[in-house]
Amino acid sequence: MADSPGMNLSTRAAAAAPAGYPRKILGYMEGFLVSKTLFTACELGVFDLLLGSQRPLSAVEISQMVGASLDGMQRLLAACAGLELLNAHCQDDGEVLYSNTEQAGVYLTRGNPLSLYHSIQYNSRTIYLCWHYLTDAVREGCNQYHKAFGVSSKDLFEAMYRSEEEMVKFMQLMSSIWNICGRDVVTAFDLSPFRVIYDLGGSHGALAKQCTSAYPECTVTIFDLPKVVHTAREHFVTVGDQRIDFHEGDFFKDPLPEADLYVLARILHDWTDERCIELLTKVYQSCKPGGGVLVVEALLREDGSGPLTAQLYSLNMLVQTEGRERTAPQYAALLTAAGFSQARVEVRRTGKTYDAVLARKEGPAV
Repeated sequence: MADSPGMNLSTRAAAAAPAGYPRKILGYMEGFLVSKTLFTACELGVFDLLLGSQRPLSAVEISQMVGASLDGMQRLLAACAGLELLNAHCQDDGEVLYSNTEQAGVYLTRGNPLSLYHSIQYNSRTIYLCWHYLTDAVREGCNQYHKAFGVSSKDLFEAMYRSEEEMVKFMQLMSSIWNICGRDVVTAFDLSPFRVIYDLGGSHGALAKQCTSAYPECTVTIFDLPKVVHTAREHFVTVGDQRIDFHEGDFFKDPLPEADLYVLARILHDWTDERCIELLTKVYQSCKPGGGVLVVEALLREDGSGPLTAQLYSLNMLVQTEGRERTAPQYAALLTAAGFSQARVEVRRTGKTYDAVLARKEGPAV
């Protein structure tokens, strides 16, 4: 049931826990324990091992197969069962056997198309380390790459792509996200009239693949940095993706080719308002009359009260980038400042993490 407008945070907290026992606060305080339990089980390959097994396995078998201590594995498996990531099958002799839950088999194993494995790896090995310095980020108002990794953040993507391995990890993260949410955002509006699409900063091509799947008549060109294009060709986009092409460039520095539609998916939230307007102005000037731009982001409610995921993502933008998550009216303001008419800005919420904003340029429909 949704909260009533008058129900404030303290009222909700009181309703959620018995008097004198701060259940919610304790849960928040220990939330990182849950995350690291999930991260560790993935990194050790527990879910992959169970997926490949023909039967449930014991802690002895799992610990031997992944090269871990029996005591540590027993505790990890018990915690994963408590988190409902594993099924625990108690035998008559007292031994416990483990198998994947349905969701673990789909989302936590490497081979499944909907796998979040690589997203989990990036959260564990990059974002988690950056968040160690969240207090400093709040005090200083800037990202924390220097403290977390010893690299300068003067050039944001030089810091984020500080090695080819790190770039591949980031691209795998984004690929796993669009495998789950991509179809929803590219079909939030009917994009079939837009035949020539440029995905700015589209790197790995996962969203481009969703576009070409949903709209068989379109072509998508991924516009990204040369080293990103090289990595995407090598690891992500196959020769079978015939309607996907690449254009090497820096969208702040280089001209944008003319197109019917430009896609900016999880791009604007990386940047300040000033840089967003700079980029959107280039998009507006390059866009064909009647064409448009599709902005895909985790939208905050207009009063900033949620969703909680978007609020936490905005903190992550503070720790990792120059930007923030925004409300739909804030994105509309950026678009109108760049030249798009406010009357031609539409918003669609998908019910999932990411939503869509479509702005059209004046002129006959493409």
